[in-house]
Amino acid sequence: MLLNASGCLDALTAPDVARSLDVFVTKTVTPEPRDGNAPVRIAETDVGMLNSIGLANPGIDRFITRALPQLARLDMPLWVSVGGFAADEYAEICSRLDDHEEVTAIELNVSCPNVESPAQTTAQIVASARLATRKPLWAKLSAAVPDLAEVARAAQDAGADGLSLINTLRGLALDERTLQPSLRPVVGGLSGPALKPVALAAVYACRRATDLPIVGMGGVQSGRDALEFVAAGARHVALGTILFADPDSPARVRAELDAELQAHGYANVDDAYAIAHDGSLSTTAT
Repeated sequence: MLLNASGCLDALTAPDVARSLDVFVTKTVTPEPRDGNAPVRIAETDVGMLNSIGLANPGIDRFITRALPQLARLDMPLWVSVGGFAADEYAEICSRLDDHEEVTAIELNVSCPNVESPAQTTAQIVASARLATRKPLWAKLSAAVPDLAEVARAAQDAGADGLSLINTLRGLALDERTLQPSLRPVVGGLSGPALKPVALAAVYACRRATDLPIVGMGGVQSGRDALEFVAAGARHVALGTILFADPDSPARVRAELDAELQAHGYANVDDAYAIAHDGSLSTTAT
């Protein structure tokens, strides 16, 4: 299954690109509207892109009344990414979305590298959301934690149905002329090719630590990249930064993945699933 990473595609302005995916994931929605950070909020680097949007979004009320009916007309599965600053805020949004049949699943934007106990915080958020909704819950985690496997197990034990790996990592870019930070908020989230080895390691570790299906993302630009995420243990793959530069990448990545599978002698993508793991792990579906 091919998805977009949250925030990397506006389906309402590029519906044909969205429909070329198997699932569309919305930008993160919070309880109240947010203007986000002051510009400059995006900067290119030699190895990817930095962004510090600041969770700009219309808030859950306007999302439900305005955006969701328009997104439903895409006639495809919709995952809504939700965020907050406390567990009860996640639960509030999940509760609001629970009766909307247009919403296929909810992705919890759980990225907490700056708290004392990321596993405990993740467990609290997932558990609160689990009580608030019957919909499938995917926990999107950051690799910027001391023990990602521990966080993944905490998410599973609290009721998550899947994991999205990974979110961006903090980075800094300096202006070539002034040597001042390129972004107004100074630091931003790094996405793009530089993220791929970190993301692969995260997928690999969480596949060994849990039984949850995984959406792998971070630097996916080609069918070969997608194959490597599948081999590391991802059931699904998401495209992120590449969608800005190449809106036709979903079709291209699919074709390249098919070619890679054929070149490696695999009849289908399931045959390559988790193949990077040793014999102690089953390579069949969980």
